[in-house]
Amino acid sequence: MTLSVSPPSSAVIAELEAELTALLGARNVTSELRARERASVDGGRMSPIISELLPLGLADLVAFPTTAEQIGEAVAAAVRHGVPVTPRGKGTGNYGQGIPMAGGLVLDLSRARAVVEVAEGLITAEAGTPMVTLERAAHATGQQLWMYPSTAQSSIGGFLAGGSGGTGSIVHGTNDAGFVAALDVVHGTGSPELVHVEGEEAQRFVHNYGTAGIIARATVRLEPLQDWRGVYASFPDFRSAQSVLRALGALEPRPRLVSADTPEMTATLPPDPAFPEGRASVRVIADARTVTRAAEIVEAGGGRVEDVREGAQTALSLSMLSYNHPIEWLQKSAPGVYFHVEVSGAALIDRVDEVHAVYEGGLLHQEIGHTGPIGMLAGVYRSPEQVLDGIRALGELGVGVHNPHQWNVDFQLGRTLETAATTDPQGLLNPGKLNPGYDGPTKGAIR
Repeated sequence: MTLSVSPPSSAVIAELEAELTALLGARNVTSELRARERASVDGGRMSPIISELLPLGLADLVAFPTTAEQIGEAVAAAVRHGVPVTPRGKGTGNYGQGIPMAGGLVLDLSRARAVVEVAEGLITAEAGTPMVTLERAAHATGQQLWMYPSTAQSSIGGFLAGGSGGTGSIVHGTNDAGFVAALDVVHGTGSPELVHVEGEEAQRFVHNYGTAGIIARATVRLEPLQDWRGVYASFPDFRSAQSVLRALGALEPRPRLVSADTPEMTATLPPDPAFPEGRASVRVIADARTVTRAAEIVEAGGGRVEDVREGAQTALSLSMLSYNHPIEWLQKSAPGVYFHVEVSGAALIDRVDEVHAVYEGGLLHQEIGHTGPIGMLAGVYRSPEQVLDGIRALGELGVGVHNPHQWNVDFQLGRTLETAATTDPQGLLNPGKLNPGYDGPTKGAIR
């Protein structure tokens, strides 16, 4: 890890604390140790490789702006004092992107959560607004978000800066594929101005952890509200469960989510009558008009429908059992044992036995994504070298792999470096995360 800035002195922090207290009020600024410790961790413990390196940084100061304008003022104050700024949403990021590696100011945006406007096809909200709040506001107007992350309580700013996909991605792809209509962003230049960007210009600030600019307000896409059902199915084994996933993902209207787990992975999920012991699980957020067809596909593949549930809470519950969440439950069932890598490609279905065999105790959590099978492959952790050897072996099987055991910006890195050269000339925005040629503690190919 390289840092382009030095940790600030105690005198500088004291000056910034006084200025931020005047700007935001005493209740919205703290240098208390426990608050700084809480603000200096994210979900990085999902990675045993990163866990071995913790703590990776400790905030000197935490501030809680309550409006988009206050976000701009707080960032500007920190930059004028030469203090690093690490933005934080709900702290649900998984791989250290929200850790303040150079100390300085953690800007907790969770109190800036106003829904500004709901229009036809668009919703605008401040960066700390939970995605579930946006979804509810959209529902009130007969609309729904294009997508939201599996952790629906994540903030819109955090999802856009650190996430990529989730519920709705089957139709719309990841959050860099048209979901973002416009952003109001704060640059690291010492100005509190909210810079409004739209279209392709807005994409420069998506999925780069706030290293080129901190999102203060966002406008994202909506679509007409659909009547969703949660379809829970089970199968005698994982291969029979996988046999129906492509057909379920191709239902028209398309489903919002298609997830599958091995019997072993399913056994670690929260108890539910829809998860019979010893059987693989398939879960679908399906348009109500397709439930009958979904049941036919399940039964033709040797499975059975365990339940069909309705209501907005059902969709949220199924979302919380998708993407990284089954891995988290697996890790809780055997603390300190499992790690995972993010995988994609047809081989996840067509060569699943070989995929499972790459890592000791291999277990695949399966999703259907915008372009085909994706998932999370878990295995028993031995060493960083073992993880990297497995990544190479998966590549030889035709599996696309993203190595999550690192915190470096790995999406459009060249574009982000070009942008940050102008928008963050002192390198104060989330330093430690924008390192060309550095892939994190595994020191191997990211993709």
